[in-house]
Order: sequence, then C-alpha cells, then structure tokens
Amino acid sequence: MYEGPIQDLIDELAKQPGLGPKGAQRIAFALLAGENAQIDRLIAALGQVRDNVTFCAECGNVSADRLCRICSDARRDATKICVVEEPKDVHAIERTKEFNGRYHVLGGALDPLSGIGPDQLRIRELLRRLANQEDGLDVTEVIVATDPNTEGEATATYLLRMLKDFPGLSVTRLASGLPMGGDLEFADELTLGRALSGRRVLA
Repeated sequence: MYEGPIQDLIDELAKQPGLGPKGAQRIAFALLAGENAQIDRLIAALGQVRDNVTFCAECGNVSADRLCRICSDARRDATKICVVEEPKDVHAIERTKEFNGRYHVLGGALDPLSGIGPDQLRIRELLRRLANQEDGLDVTEVIVATDPNTEGEATATYLLRMLKDFPGLSVTRLASGLPMGGDLEFADELTLGRALSGRRVLA
C-alpha cells in the first residue's frame, strides 16, 4: 500500500476492465514520472469524454451529436442493420470495409446469471426502429453480429424469435471464421471480413 493520492489513483485505475493492481501501479507511476502537461492532457481528455460524448439516439453507438456519423451518412445502405453488442464492435466491423449499412448497438448480451435480460438491452428500441421506419426504405436484412460465445448465441436466438414475424425481413448471422468464445474486437480484419461476407440465414 502506498500513501494518499498515489494509492487512490492505483485503486481507481485497477477498477477498469483489463487492468489489475500491477498494471494500475505501472500506469500510476508512469504518470507520476511524466510531465505535468501529460497529466493535464489526460485530465482534459477525460473531461471531454464525460461532458461531450453521448450515445446515438438512433443506433446507440457513441457519438458527439444526437446522431452518430454513420446514422447521419445518407450514403449508407438503410435497408441493412447490423446488430452488435457494444460500440467497440461497430469499430471492428467498420475496419473490414465489407459493410455499408447501419448499426444497432444492444449495450451487451443476454446473461441471466448476471441479471441481464431483454429489458436491460436495447432490443425494444430495435423492434421499434423496424416497426416505425421513417426514411421510406424498408429494412430487408438484420445481421446478428453478437459475439460467438454462450451469451452472444443466446442473444442471437432471442433476436431470431423476436424478428421472425417481420414480413420481408431476412435475419442472418455472421458466418464461420470467428472462434467460439472470442470477442469481435480481437478478430483481425481478414477473419472478420470473411465472416461478414459469408453470413448465413437464420430465418
């Protein structure tokens, strides 16, 4: 245990995903050894995130405005919606340059053991979005791009049940190429691109 502010900083850093006590300690001492300007830039960046970053009113992706850059881009194909768990998954799929449609971010995956059910995810917003299409273009395909793990598969199955009665709607799932138990954000562009272009029909 260190004294005062340095221990407080280590404790706060250690609460972040992927950072344990040792990693938090390394970052804390790196900041301590750095220049004041470096700490000021970090404080300013955190303040910008806190005050100016919000979630897109349409898809749920992170955004600096009411609509994210993808939802505001008229060149995107509004007939296709790719459903992902987290905003980081949007970035992962965008890196492949294989998809030119829109997105819908659920905000997680079904995990009853952790108390995450359909009401904790943005599934109702997806159903409302499909039922009340305002741009005059019918959505013809929903691509379910949840993580290929137990929670992601449960979420995909649930979405299939919810979407199967929408007339003229095809529900597809990312094809093989993604390892079971993995996360989209760690997949390389080639693997993810092949999975996206070779997606399969669920209904």
